[in-house]
Amino acid sequence: MPQIHVREHSLAYWRATFDNGPVNLMDPETIYELDALVTRLETDPDVKVVVFDSANPDYFIAHWDLAADPATVAGMATESSTRRGVHPYTDVFTRISRLPVVTVASVRGRVRGAGSEFILACDIRFASRERAVLGQFEVGLGAVPGGGTTAWLPRLMGRGRALEVLLGADDFPGDLAERYGYVNRALPDAELNDFVDRFARRIAGFEKEAIVGTKNLVNRVDLPSDDEFVAALNGFFESVARPSVQARAAALFALGLQRPGDGELWLGDHVAAYSES
Repeated sequence: MPQIHVREHSLAYWRATFDNGPVNLMDPETIYELDALVTRLETDPDVKVVVFDSANPDYFIAHWDLAADPATVAGMATESSTRRGVHPYTDVFTRISRLPVVTVASVRGRVRGAGSEFILACDIRFASRERAVLGQFEVGLGAVPGGGTTAWLPRLMGRGRALEVLLGADDFPGDLAERYGYVNRALPDAELNDFVDRFARRIAGFEKEAIVGTKNLVNRVDLPSDDEFVAALNGFFESVARPSVQARAAALFALGLQRPGDGELWLGDHVAAYSES
């Protein structure tokens, strides 16, 4: 079953919906599907804007699948990643940032770890004030964030707040995420879908050349280098190999990690409770 369902509202406006299991995990198959979608977006002459959302109102993307086989993850390869000499995770996320298309994340539910890294790779983020919860819990696990948050967050919110998010490993509700610059805007949940749809349709009505040219100029000023992303992923792989990280992960799985319920809903609390035990 596909994990990403693409609906073409028009030639210019697409919507891609994540749907992978009860808590919408990201795993190797997600990356392969994203790679295929990104290739389409890189080459389609008409598409101008794509909105990413979730089929699950409780989880946009919970995080990376921590039960995925490490050897399988390390050995992942795609045509583009092989050509560029980087891991597909880094390849896909950096290509998303450079797409000749506007990428909009419409965030409802939990989005942590790899999910948070994905929305930060998007151009624009809108969130549900009541239902969005964002965070980077890796340090609470004993690991280093690997998907580029160490590059994106300081640019978005400044060094101090970025370190608060990363080192505190806590959850940030939609309204606080907006105040910090984690998302562009937090809206009442009942208004999120209509607002994002209107915004996307507005952009879809403009000239693609102007959209692409403007995005390219902004990227020249503020886009992290590939080296920053490569260093982050290498740091993640090194850190998760430590026995202490495996022990923390096992403790979180015992509390319900990667299953619907309190283990995932209140993950920020659980990583702190483990540290205090």
